[in-house]
Amino acid sequence: MKIHTSWGHLKRLSPIFPNCCLNFLDNAVAQGDFQRAVTCIQRCKDMLMRLPGVPGYLSILCYNFGVETYYQKKFEECSHWLGQSYEIGKLDKNISTGQEMQAKVLRLLANTYLDWDWEQYQDKALETINLANEECLHQAGLYLKIKILLRLKASDEELHEAAMKLLDLEVPLDFFLSTAKLLLEYGRDSVGFDFLKTVCNQFESSAHIGKAFLLHIELLLQRKEDQLAKEKVEGILTAHHAGKELPRGILSWLHNILWDQAAQNFEAQNYSEALHWYNYSLSFYPSGQMDLDFAKLQRNRASCYIHLKQLEKASKAVKEAERYDAANVFTQFIIFKIAISRGSTDEALVAVDALEKSMANPAVQEEEMIKEENSTAAFLSLAAQFALENGQQDVAMRALEYLAQRSQDLQQVLTALKCLIRLGIPQISQTTELEENRKEEMDRLWSWLQIAHQRLAEPVAKEKLTLDVWTNEAHWFRKIAWNLAMQCEKCPGTMRDFFLLSYKLSQFCPSEKAVLISQKTCLLMAAAADLELGRSASEASQQTEMLTHALEHIQGCKEIVNVLKLAGDSSKDPTENLLLLYEIEARAKLNDAGLTSLLESVWELPQLETKILETIASVAVEHPAHYPDVSKKALKMALCLYLQGEPIDAVKFSKCLHSFINLLLPDGVLSTDMCPLQEIWRIFEDALHVIRVSEEYPQVEILWLMTKAWNMGVYQYSEGMYVTAEKWCGLGIRFLGHLGSMKKCYEVQMTDVYGEVLAKVERDKSLPSNEE
Repeated sequence: MKIHTSWGHLKRLSPIFPNCCLNFLDNAVAQGDFQRAVTCIQRCKDMLMRLPGVPGYLSILCYNFGVETYYQKKFEECSHWLGQSYEIGKLDKNISTGQEMQAKVLRLLANTYLDWDWEQYQDKALETINLANEECLHQAGLYLKIKILLRLKASDEELHEAAMKLLDLEVPLDFFLSTAKLLLEYGRDSVGFDFLKTVCNQFESSAHIGKAFLLHIELLLQRKEDQLAKEKVEGILTAHHAGKELPRGILSWLHNILWDQAAQNFEAQNYSEALHWYNYSLSFYPSGQMDLDFAKLQRNRASCYIHLKQLEKASKAVKEAERYDAANVFTQFIIFKIAISRGSTDEALVAVDALEKSMANPAVQEEEMIKEENSTAAFLSLAAQFALENGQQDVAMRALEYLAQRSQDLQQVLTALKCLIRLGIPQISQTTELEENRKEEMDRLWSWLQIAHQRLAEPVAKEKLTLDVWTNEAHWFRKIAWNLAMQCEKCPGTMRDFFLLSYKLSQFCPSEKAVLISQKTCLLMAAAADLELGRSASEASQQTEMLTHALEHIQGCKEIVNVLKLAGDSSKDPTENLLLLYEIEARAKLNDAGLTSLLESVWELPQLETKILETIASVAVEHPAHYPDVSKKALKMALCLYLQGEPIDAVKFSKCLHSFINLLLPDGVLSTDMCPLQEIWRIFEDALHVIRVSEEYPQVEILWLMTKAWNMGVYQYSEGMYVTAEKWCGLGIRFLGHLGSMKKCYEVQMTDVYGEVLAKVERDKSLPSNEE
């Protein structure tokens, strides 16, 4: 320590001593001019030898220079000034500093040798500290000697002798403990522990002896001497219960040691040993004393019991924690783990609900809990993982649902939703019960996908996730929504919802061709689903709503088709035709004014397919739409296209013809006022033409045409229109000739009736005709 009083004393000395000399010395040291300072100090020494009492103050001045250069790590200069201080101090033993000051100078000099160049000055260091201790025996001198001996790798006997000399001095217990730690740090366990035992015996009656005991335990544990450490703990425990209680601070230190050792064993999965150390801690708690640390201790014990499969003991331990700290999230988590370990789904569900509620209240969070937004969510994640590891999937899904609701970490939410979806999808195929149960599972999956969409759509989503991660997550969820939609053929409403959600999620993805095609298909399928729902709607308002939605999806899909065209997509795609049909159906059923202009553009299309025309014809008269003229026109165009075919597709032509005749000549309607007979006659002629050129015309359809024609003839006969009757009955006879094996069933009866018609016609030829 630097002493600042020497300058004042020196300047008040005899006038014989020149102050300029002191000023030169001070300036030389301040300027770092070591050689000039040495010259100055020598002049001062020569002058001060004649002044009584002055050598001591000059000695202090040199010591101050030594301290200053020591901190500057100028060890060579430091050793010179300390040497000067010691030599000057020997000239006058009557000054106030005396031997204590000389010893202090020598201790700093020994430290200088220690820090300067150990290999070169180790002997000087030991010689100097021995000299210091001879001047004045001090605890610091003995401690430094022990340190030097350790560096010199002295024998245990030398170290023991030096350490034992400390016991003759009146020094605090902490100093003895520091000495023991020094010995042990250098691996001199035999000397260190022997010294520590001696200290414990010497301070046995001290109120602070517990410090020595605990240091002893810590040092044993550091050296993996667990059994010896346990013996020391048990000894302290015996004394504690015998009335020799440790002070509160030392007892707290002991608990920390025991808990640290328990935690190390727990992390090493040595749960039995961890429990042993926790039980030591429990033994130091007075009966009836309960606090937060006690509750935490019981939770830790319960965790050990869970791993040891001793669930009853785990339950008993956590109940003790619950008595004082019931709302604590850690307590609830342990209760949850016990319920899971017992395999009780109901108890586990109740426990995870309680866990979630305790997390919702920040007031019950423990101090050791991480103070972050997602800290509570971490427990839900652990709960889900623990439940899955123990085969409790329903419980895991409950925890994951809470996690998706509670967590502020977007990535954690998306991960939880992915886990939920992966767990939920297999349950759909396993659901063999009522369709309502399957729909319920589908609704859950949809709700999770909807949450994913909402979270990805948040403005901060791109800030919390990198663009690549954000896009990849959107891709994953949109594909899942697509696949689930494909499993909902029997439920068009659910299918539509999944396709629309897939479309919305795809809007977070780059507008690549594959994504655009997916978007197009999603909207197309959504429109188809809405049309199907509209067909089965029980109320007009509901049907109107579905058809309106369908038109919206159709419009969106058409826009994407146009984008793909601009991008050069020339692949054959039936989407445009389907959109055309869907739009016609929706507008027809809505009695939409835009239907007329739409159909006009359809009739002008250069390459209309027969299937499209037949579908237009069908939807034009499907309730509530009623556009028979549109249907007739479409069917007539389709028939013309069939007749142009090479060869003619007789089967498809027959079905189209059937629809057209039914439209012109509905069942039960034979009045000439209602039916355009000339147009119908031409259609029948076309049918006969196709029957003659193709053997594929269905016999059932020929029979149906024959029956239609014959019935028309019979009706005309009943009305007294015999010429017309003969014409239509003759047409029926012509169809009869193509019936093949079925001809015999009708030939006799029809021939007889036809003969009567002909006879009637012959009789009436002489009479004025009633027919126009």
